[in-house]
Amino acid sequence: MSTENRTEPARKPRVARTVRLAAGDTEVAVRPDNGCRIESLRIGGTELLRQGDKYGCFPMVPWCGRIENGRFRNGGETHQMPVNSPPHAIHGNGRNLSWRTARTTGTTGAFTYDLDDPAAPWPYPGKVTQLVELAEDGGSLTLSMGVETYGDSFPAQAGWHPWFLRDLGDGGEGGEGVRIDFDPEWQEERGPDHLPTGQRVDPRPGPWDDCFGMPQGVAVTLTWPGRLELKVTSRAEWVVVYDEQEAAVCVEPQSGPPNGLNTLPRLVTPIDPLEISTTWTWRSLA
Repeated sequence: MSTENRTEPARKPRVARTVRLAAGDTEVAVRPDNGCRIESLRIGGTELLRQGDKYGCFPMVPWCGRIENGRFRNGGETHQMPVNSPPHAIHGNGRNLSWRTARTTGTTGAFTYDLDDPAAPWPYPGKVTQLVELAEDGGSLTLSMGVETYGDSFPAQAGWHPWFLRDLGDGGEGGEGVRIDFDPEWQEERGPDHLPTGQRVDPRPGPWDDCFGMPQGVAVTLTWPGRLELKVTSRAEWVVVYDEQEAAVCVEPQSGPPNGLNTLPRLVTPIDPLEISTTWTWRSLA
């Protein structure tokens, strides 16, 4: 049959369905249609997150950082994930999906997606939930995530990848850059393939694209001198710090180290879901 006069139906453009939360002088914008990322965090009118579809703060799930060659094992089975950062798979696939908005109020939002979503499949059925909670006084933001299985147990990880602006000055220029302060117990030695070698070393000075161990819980302070102090805390014991870009820095609490599905698997079982949370608390220095 000739197709010369046939036309493909026009694809509908993705409509942004932003969920907005507000309290005090703080405004938060969440994009469930774009990986359920925090698109914007404005405090007193000042934006803290790098803008753009790939940035903001996105959830890393059902794994964090890189999986070596995109493959992981669960018992006797080996699974291949899409290699999106050759030769590895990176940062999970939840950030590529449209999540469902389950519930919202003026200060909270709950969002979910199915792990076997055809757009970013995972070999095991289950559900991921993210809860975004802005304090009633607008002084803190808590992010929580849960990973459940509907059947077999499987290894998983969860965490967050925020892109904090390095400089809060007008137009990104003219201000003093952010300072990162933390006291990890160890640093995961990073090999030439950007994966941990399995050796723990004393923490080294930056710049970093590295994973650190904080067994008493993540506690990192970001300070924009004369502007703002923001503390990132979590009961999680792992944090990746990335400050090799000029525009932004990343402080990423996560439930395990990069390639942890292979080296330090944490099983999600029908009676033991994976749960993680982080809280950002801030105060003005002006």
